[in-house]
Amino acid sequence: MAGERDLATLLASLEPEVLPGEFVMVSVSVQGAASLPAHALVREREGVTVVLERSAADAAGLDYDFVARWITLTVHSSLEAVGMTAAISAALTRDGISCNVIAGFFHDHLLVPVDRADDAVAALRALGT
Repeated sequence: MAGERDLATLLASLEPEVLPGEFVMVSVSVQGAASLPAHALVREREGVTVVLERSAADAAGLDYDFVARWITLTVHSSLEAVGMTAAISAALTRDGISCNVIAGFFHDHLLVPVDRADDAVAALRALGT
């Protein structure tokens, strides 16, 4: 089950996939998080950050500031891989694209501004060339 560790191999194999829909991040109480259709959760001292589809946040009357597209890097990266997040961040920074990263067990996931998703995918694909 070990993922890839070699940075050159990782960058050549990112294969970014844009998920359908738009996503937002909201902060709610622990109790409030349980009722939401979360795609990701992060517990913080101030509350629970929930990443969910924009339509679900709207239906629940939740406030948000950032609307994103979700890009999954389909390469199976090791949790101990060194440099991948830095390389991705540098590439997106060069193009002026903000990014919020979520590391899962198998893949890394990027939340980028909804209007910059295509630009982000192009920047990510260029890393492998």
